[in-house]
Order: sequence, then structure tokens, then C-alpha cells
Amino acid sequence: MNANDQEFLARKIRSEYTEKESGAADELKALDKKVKRPANIFGYAFGSIGAIVMGAGMSLVMTDLGATLGIESTMTVGVIVGAVGLVMTVINYPIFKSILGARKKKFAGEIIELSDKIIKG
Repeated sequence: MNANDQEFLARKIRSEYTEKESGAADELKALDKKVKRPANIFGYAFGSIGAIVMGAGMSLVMTDLGATLGIESTMTVGVIVGAVGLVMTVINYPIFKSILGARKKKFAGEIIELSDKIIKG
């Protein structure tokens, strides 16, 4: 390893052990995460649940799971359950966008003020 590589490695390791000063840019990143986190959590959770519900409906239609559970008309129940899951997955994105839009509107003033402070220095 040459001297430049050793110096780079030493600086990298040293930076892990020194206190980092938090500035306006770090504050702006944290605020941006605060705005987006609830919408992302909702989107992932609701979309996953919708996919699971849709898969359960498909399982009722394509397997003998319904007969095992004692359901008479597995085709009808499976199609209804699958359609509910499909609707959930389809409406997931518009709901996500509305949550994100509301949060952006709520925090827009703070973010613009903080970014102006950073840009103007």
C-alpha cells in the first residue's frame, strides 16, 4: 500500500471517531426525511397488505384451500377477496401521493426557509 492509500485510509478511519458538526444541510435532510417517512411507511404497509389479500383470493380460487376451510363456493369468495386486494393495491399510490402532498404543504415553509439560508450562505 502506497503512502497516499495509507493517508486516505487513516483519514477515513479518523473521521469515524471524530464528532461531526451538524449544520443546516443536515437539518434540511432530517426535515425532508420527516416529511416523507409517514407516506413511505403507509405506502409499503398498505401495498403489502393489499398484495397479501389479493394472493389469498388467488389461493382460494386456484387451490383446494377453500374446501379445507369449509367454504362452499371458493370461486366466488376467492374472486371477491382477490378484487378487494386488487383495489387496495390500485388505490395505494393515489393515497400515498395525497399523504405526501399534504406533508409537503405542511412543511414547505420550513424547508424553503432552511434551503434559502443554505443557498444564500
